[in-house]
Amino acid sequence: MADTDHQTMRRVLRREIAGTIGLLTDEHDFRAMRRYRSFTFDDHRTYLQQVEAVLKTRAAQGTHTTVALFDPQEYAEFCAETGLDPDIPSSRTRFTAELATTGPTVAYQGQPLTDLVPVLVDEAVRQATWEYASTLLARLGACASCGEDIGRAAFTRASGLVVRILDTAGPGNRHLVCSVTATPEALLSVLHADEDEEGALRLDEAEALEFTTVLALGIATRSPGGIVMRTSAPGSTDRVYGWRLRGEGLQPLTAGEVFDAYCTDIESGDLISPESDVDYCVPPDLGEEGQNPGHHH
Repeated sequence: MADTDHQTMRRVLRREIAGTIGLLTDEHDFRAMRRYRSFTFDDHRTYLQQVEAVLKTRAAQGTHTTVALFDPQEYAEFCAETGLDPDIPSSRTRFTAELATTGPTVAYQGQPLTDLVPVLVDEAVRQATWEYASTLLARLGACASCGEDIGRAAFTRASGLVVRILDTAGPGNRHLVCSVTATPEALLSVLHADEDEEGALRLDEAEALEFTTVLALGIATRSPGGIVMRTSAPGSTDRVYGWRLRGEGLQPLTAGEVFDAYCTDIESGDLISPESDVDYCVPPDLGEEGQNPGHHH
């Protein structure tokens, strides 16, 4: 391909960027966009190389770029709803600008696309998980016996449990994983809480919201599930412990159960070898807060 072609392609891409670039992360999505005549790329690898070149150029010029996940199906729906012609570049720009505020995004900081894409896909999965869990929670409606909004009550309950778990943990950074075997699919959410120099916890609010929502769904639907937490502090062995969801409360797992939960691959069920520098232990007591309260829906 001649160099002039490359320049033209980059010019096309640059025109379609307004601080945010919508990235087609996989071959399947890329092929779906090829049905538009105005989409001028015919090879996914070349497309990714061109995008990377544009990102590098912009970074070199001191321009900040956000990379968003471009979903062709959502794009088609967006054009149908807004009455835009999907086959003109300005429609893609409009959609991408919209993505910048609502969709999964990652800031480009000079990292290779091979590193950026998995982070962007993770971000999209997180957002989809949260939206799915929120929708299910909202659909539960009111409790027949007491009239209370089941979803909201479960969310309040879950928030209280997350706070208790973080409060009772030893010093250091905490990494929590909540899994709920809801129907039709299992949901997984991760929460990082890191300590700063003063010992105060720093949380990502969006992550905390997602984590609490997934836990709330488990509580509200009485689904099997649990939480595993790993704490790590400088100079001491990492500690891993966990709880299983029981009614509206959490039941501590024994050290053996934590070991089993932590050393089993979720996808395949295969055993993963335990780490030597980790203590599998019984969690600290969550007190009254963690117990299963008498009130039942």
